[in-house]
Amino acid sequence: MLQIEYRKVWCGHCGGVRVEPLEFVDTHQRATHRLAAYAAQLCRAGLSVTAVADHLDLDPKTVKAIDKAALETEFGKTDYAGLRRLAIDEIAVRKGHSYMTVVLDYDVVWMGEGRQIATLDEFFRNRPPTVRNAIAAVAIDMWEPYIQCVNHWCKNADIVFDLFHVVKAFNKIIDDIRNEEFRVREAAGRATLKGSKYLFLKNWGNLHNKQRVQLDDILAINARLNTVYWLKDLLAHLWTDQRVGWARATLAQWCDVARQDGHPALVRFARTLKR
Repeated sequence: MLQIEYRKVWCGHCGGVRVEPLEFVDTHQRATHRLAAYAAQLCRAGLSVTAVADHLDLDPKTVKAIDKAALETEFGKTDYAGLRRLAIDEIAVRKGHSYMTVVLDYDVVWMGEGRQIATLDEFFRNRPPTVRNAIAAVAIDMWEPYIQCVNHWCKNADIVFDLFHVVKAFNKIIDDIRNEEFRVREAAGRATLKGSKYLFLKNWGNLHNKQRVQLDDILAINARLNTVYWLKDLLAHLWTDQRVGWARATLAQWCDVARQDGHPALVRFARTLKR
């Protein structure tokens, strides 16, 4: 226990109280700077908040507040230096559609509360024009507000749709079409399709032998599902083509097959992808 005497000053003008600052502890804090630094160091070493609290005989809420303050000091200020290629995405921080927007440049550059266009505007607005104009490319999902925001703030940047988000969007279409086929099929066809959702969502290499046999049986009797599964495989080739001409030919082939099938969801996706 430390017993410290320090001065308080009452202001006759405003009626407030001013307390003499102490070099080793902040006002209203229950832990000294040295203890807080030690607790933060233990958290950085991989110990849980509960483990650190037990070790130091502190309340877990106190340790959590110390760790949060240390993280804010170390990572709270955005570093705009040398930004050339960005990636933008969001993460869920809790249930109930509560998100944070994340901007990355091989490492996390900035995070902002929520998933609205105003969140991303805040990131770009705080950057000088020289930094914004130096951005050469931004990888995002296919959300239209992201597209508009990047076009508005980064005039010289190419927009890149990454493979993960495009395939994720197409997987939703595959599952919708699979459900449609299940509803219109007779009993024998339904039995084959039952429980096949993840057969279409997983990559072929991640299926075990029994799953591959079931998928082959489905594709053999259902022309439309055979088409969408082939389109999913071809979609990934857009990111492996080494030349622009090859990628353009792959895209044209993909869109032609989708339009020939004629399913409204495939036609819409082909239009979006080509745009």
